[in-house]
Amino acid sequence: MTGPNRSTPRAALLRVALGVLFAGLLATANARASEQQNIVDQARIAFDEVRGDANFTSFASYFARAKAVLIMPSLVKGGFFLGGEGGRGVLLARTAETGAWGYPAFYLMGSASIGLQFGAQVSQVVFLIMTDGGLEKLLSGSVTLGVDANVAVGPVGAGIEAGSTPNIDVDFISFARTKGAFIGVSFEGAVLKPDDAWTEAYYGKPLSAAAVVAEHRAGNAGAETLRQLLAAP
Repeated sequence: MTGPNRSTPRAALLRVALGVLFAGLLATANARASEQQNIVDQARIAFDEVRGDANFTSFASYFARAKAVLIMPSLVKGGFFLGGEGGRGVLLARTAETGAWGYPAFYLMGSASIGLQFGAQVSQVVFLIMTDGGLEKLLSGSVTLGVDANVAVGPVGAGIEAGSTPNIDVDFISFARTKGAFIGVSFEGAVLKPDDAWTEAYYGKPLSAAAVVAEHRAGNAGAETLRQLLAAP
């Protein structure tokens, strides 16, 4: 007869199997979390390098007035939402009451015809969201640039031709660079949409982009360095 503190071989085997299963689930969760954190870390580097680019002499003045920022650390020409091309980034907004930066929600960007003048990969793109309407459209679902919201190419320094200097009423201003150089990029027709699966994985619970960015219902310590960079003068 088996006592209460003794286990059968079957029970022991079950415990081992469960231990392996839980370890596998934890490893999978950690691997997925590291993917999201990697995008957040890359976004911090991309923002720092775009802001510090000598070509973008007006970036600081426009950023000071921006409602939010969408950072795409690596965007490939002619990308699509499927097939591993296109780009993924993060959206953060200022808190209306204090001006402090909130936490990031993840976004996908894709287009069949991103107009790269030099036919190269866009390695870093920062969109400044200048209007409340532009931010509301981003948070409500997918946005087609040039259709649902207007977008202008960010002005650059002397000696480099750029599009007309955008009026502050424009919804988005884009700044794009690769290998340390400015490239003129038209994002007309590009589509931006929330990546709710990645946002959920990063915060460990189902959350929409609006819940994170506008309602401030989640936080993650891994985003603190990015938030501090955005807040730095």
